Amino acid sequence: METSPVAAPRPAAGPYSAVTKRLVHRAREARLAGERAATGPRAEIDASWDRVLRSGVDPGQSTESRLLETDEIEHRRRSSPLGEVMPLLRDGLATIADAVQQIMVVTDDEGRVLWRQGNAAVLRRAKDICLEEGAAWSESTTGTNAIGTALATRTPIQVHSAEHFLRALHTWTCAAAPVRDPRDGSLMGIVDVSGPASTFHPTTLALVGSVAALAESELRNRHLVAIERLRSVAAPILCRLGGRALVVDTHGRLAAVSGMPPVDRLPLPKAMRPGQVWLASLGMCRVEPLPGGWLVRVADGSPDGPPRRVVLDLSRERGLTVRVTGPVGSWSRQLSPRHAELLFALALHREGRTAAELAGDVFGDPTRTVTVRAEISRIRRHLAEVLAHRPYRFGEEVEVEVIQPELPSDLLPRSTAPVVVRTRTAAGAV
Repeated sequence: METSPVAAPRPAAGPYSAVTKRLVHRAREARLAGERAATGPRAEIDASWDRVLRSGVDPGQSTESRLLETDEIEHRRRSSPLGEVMPLLRDGLATIADAVQQIMVVTDDEGRVLWRQGNAAVLRRAKDICLEEGAAWSESTTGTNAIGTALATRTPIQVHSAEHFLRALHTWTCAAAPVRDPRDGSLMGIVDVSGPASTFHPTTLALVGSVAALAESELRNRHLVAIERLRSVAAPILCRLGGRALVVDTHGRLAAVSGMPPVDRLPLPKAMRPGQVWLASLGMCRVEPLPGGWLVRVADGSPDGPPRRVVLDLSRERGLTVRVTGPVGSWSRQLSPRHAELLFALALHREGRTAAELAGDVFGDPTRTVTVRAEISRIRRHLAEVLAHRPYRFGEEVEVEVIQPELPSDLLPRSTAPVVVRTRTAAGAV
């Protein structure tokens, strides 16, 4: 009795099998033609292709990008917290990458390459695709790639061969993971391992993710040690002081506080300096340097008093600002159109406005008090020393000037707030 020949098993369509690569290539070509293939790529790649297509990236374009100048690269390296953990990243990834003919790449939170290390031959080859220091690797510049897509999604991802949007990258494989600041969760940059497509290994992504998590843990431990050291310095100082005072690190993160409720983080000027400093959330303060941070003493009852002049500049629709001038200088802040409307209403009514009156001024609906209170609360985070409440108003000691455009019709031209419309109409009738 004859038996039928056994059919050879079909190759499995695993995540990166030869079958899958062919299917991904077909799906990509169909997408570029404005169609959808019956079998598409993985969901995260599919979503990335959609973003890249909407941004207008040409699949046939070069990977070239304008490199940052050397001094700018050095500045970003010094400013990046990732510089503190580069020895860990080199030990955990670069050595392994070198052994398997790949390279480690570390970028900032914009996708600009700051460091790279690994196999010498691959480093030379990477220059051909502009994977070098100072290059831009966001999705909007280089299409779907592990660095750019991890940057866009804030999640680890591996991108292989034809999953890359640009054809120039189809001979490459890469795996990347974001590194977040453990102190506030903000993105610090991306850690990536890249190499020729022939060097692909399915465990690379897990390795990169683990090392990124290790880097975050190291930064967390360093922060806790630094805060504890600063706290030990601050304790005897705060015991001797009266009034409100805080001790914060150089980024404004709290180490100790006395005489006031604690805050998670104190917004600091970019150019913090000792002496009298105006801080938007506290008013006038006396600042003194400490090892690894600052002692900030709130000037309660200071003879200098609060800022005395506020200039509300509404002369340009795209440049709405408020400037506060005090005894030791001034500072300004850009305004949203809604906040400009509210401050304009308060500038017109120096006697003050209730939440219902402001709701009528801005929305034409006195019942929208909840929205008004929420918006005023946001404004007072930065203008607490010049804005009073119950009713809402500028302080009596504050001089307020409103700079309006030359043409009355140009005053917040898109605004439908009754207080603005009335002013435009009245000025135009003169």
